[in-house]
Amino acid sequence: MTTQLVRVLLGSLVLWLLAAVPAWLLGGTTALADTALACGLCLVPMVATFIWAEWACAQAADQQLLAVLGGTGVRLFVVAGAGIGLYHAVAELHRPAFLLWVIIFYLATLTLEVVVVVRRQGAVTATQHQPSPPSGL
Repeated sequence: MTTQLVRVLLGSLVLWLLAAVPAWLLGGTTALADTALACGLCLVPMVATFIWAEWACAQAADQQLLAVLGGTGVRLFVVAGAGIGLYHAVAELHRPAFLLWVIIFYLATLTLEVVVVVRRQGAVTATQHQPSPPSGL
């Protein structure tokens, strides 16, 4: 589990760097702060739902479905709620660009997490369905 979690966190850092450099060049330190906050805002629920999904991999199919659908709902609720809350509560963040960065990082980190979880589940399924060698040879 920790290897996949490290991959997701490193992938998020790479995504942030890919977005932060052009944002900083085009919008200065304000845009750089927006990207950092949006990325951080998405990381906390991503890690929590990733751990939930990893736990569900070893559970029954109904728990796996609950983790996938529930995790997406929890992430959406937490990220959207916190992003909109910060947008209204903090005067410096009362810009549409901040909300745009939140949306971009939400979608990017969700995609990254789904790719890692699906690959892991595919590997688990493949090892479970490998035919056993014929006996008596």
